Amino acid sequence: MPTGAASREPGSIAGVAARVLPSVVSLEVGNGSNTEGASGSGFLIKNGYVVTNNHVVSLAAGGGEIQIQFNNRKTTKGRIVGRDPGSDLAVVKPEETFGTPEITLGNSDQVVVGDPVIAIGSPLGLTGTVTTGIVSSLNRPVIAGDDTGASSEEPAYISAIQTDAAINPGNSGGPLVNTRGEVVGVNSAIATLSRSTTSQSGSIGLGFAIPVNQTRRVAEELISTGRAKRPKIGIVLEKDYRGQGVKISTASVGGQQPVTPGGPADKAGLRAGDVILEMDGLALQDGNELIALIRSKAPGAKITIKYQRAGQERTATLTVVAEDEPAPSPS
Repeated sequence: MPTGAASREPGSIAGVAARVLPSVVSLEVGNGSNTEGASGSGFLIKNGYVVTNNHVVSLAAGGGEIQIQFNNRKTTKGRIVGRDPGSDLAVVKPEETFGTPEITLGNSDQVVVGDPVIAIGSPLGLTGTVTTGIVSSLNRPVIAGDDTGASSEEPAYISAIQTDAAINPGNSGGPLVNTRGEVVGVNSAIATLSRSTTSQSGSIGLGFAIPVNQTRRVAEELISTGRAKRPKIGIVLEKDYRGQGVKISTASVGGQQPVTPGGPADKAGLRAGDVILEMDGLALQDGNELIALIRSKAPGAKITIKYQRAGQERTATLTVVAEDEPAPSPS
């Protein structure tokens, strides 16, 4: 039999997995009546908090129970610190962490198409599973959320990192890491080709992850205030528009004006009926893409848009602001 050490280079897939696996947890969630359950993944960040998807833990919001299993197979209960359906992110506090190391967060703005990535989680309940692939695309608009389609909560609009790393139900909430072992995204296993999340299916080589820069901001807000700020630019889109770009509505919708007076779009000079063609140099395909891109920004961030009015193209710079309406409170 050949002989040799089982150790691997730190930069190899096996070396990265060995460093990251101890920080990844699996979650089993019940609604308190033993009639429904959900499972998913998460990862430990500083001060003993666990980041995961909102749709993984939402069943426990009404008084259910969360069981967290660490990589060493020790288990503990957890409580929801805060959750944000609009970004499909949540933060949970375990009763114990058993000395588990916190994971390292990276910078998703530095991710490029073709980068090798590793997904870690508990697909189909198989804890500690490692899969690998590359970043297939960036800024992919995905609507994510509850995988049953029965939730009354708002959908999450995500400008996602797309990967061909195998991601299946149960990977939700787990980390997508780079070859330095830094988290670049939070896997959302239920995204499908139709950009909908009403059904579960096996891996088809198209997985989607919430960028870690958005995750970092939302998690910090959930931990400090129990709710996340909702970025907006103050426009209402015309849903039936089928031309190039996305069109600002020409009439009020539900009592809301097409361009909010005094809002970012209004201050930048946009008007009802304008067609937004690009955002930060990215040509827009539909309204979902615009919403996802804005949601990925932090309040105070500046964005550059190209728009068309009466056949003429113009540019403007907008400053993203926070939605006035309150986000969900801690459960």
